[in-house]
Amino acid sequence: MSNISNNLKYLRKKKGHTQQAFADLMEIKRSLIGAYEEDRAEPKYDLLKKIAEYFDLTIDEFINEKISDSWKPKPKSSGSNLRVLSISVDANDRENIELVPVKASAGYLNGFSDPQYISDLPKFQLPIPALRQGTFRAFEIMGDSMLPVQPGSVIIGEYLDNWSEVKTGETYIIISKNEGVVYKRAGNRFKENKDLKLISDNKVYDAYTIAADDILEIWKAKAYISTSLPEPAPDPTMETLTQMMAQMQKSISQLNKN
Repeated sequence: MSNISNNLKYLRKKKGHTQQAFADLMEIKRSLIGAYEEDRAEPKYDLLKKIAEYFDLTIDEFINEKISDSWKPKPKSSGSNLRVLSISVDANDRENIELVPVKASAGYLNGFSDPQYISDLPKFQLPIPALRQGTFRAFEIMGDSMLPVQPGSVIIGEYLDNWSEVKTGETYIIISKNEGVVYKRAGNRFKENKDLKLISDNKVYDAYTIAADDILEIWKAKAYISTSLPEPAPDPTMETLTQMMAQMQKSISQLNKN
């Protein structure tokens, strides 16, 4: 029998529910509970998520762990925990880059581990060697908090499995329960059970922190696509010329001292 069937039967009995009572809680037919426990069928994603949440488990734990009296859950906020990552591949079995448009961002929070949801996203390939080795996903961003990267730009991120590899000062796509999909610069290294500081490049926006257990995924920014081309640099003003002269005088003075 699969882990799902064994785990469902064990957890249902531990709660003291009959198949009918548990079916009523899940708002499904009793015959489906019997089919799942006898390994004749498997619940679809939405129901799987509902069952896992009822037993205070992640979907990954419910599917992959063999739950018994001696089983102990792993800490959920550890930077190196195994996570469910759904991907899609092309006809040659090469991983696609799936695109998460702004309008799909809210749905991504619920569907990021659902193979069917991921397969329905727009997808593409890029003939760039640096974007061929690894797992990549593209996220459309809005707002001006990361200027000069313009609103509507698409950030291509590489999946970061071990969150302890987050480096201060580098940019990431952070997927979290409360903030959704955001593109920010890390203000500190990731540490288990600690907040992660997120910084905007546009200094108009204040830095803020999110809790480690609020984070669902982290993608390290590797490239971006934009239809907004950069404007020419403005002519220097008297103020900027004065600052440049002052800096040059300071450098010359320092050289003379040496």
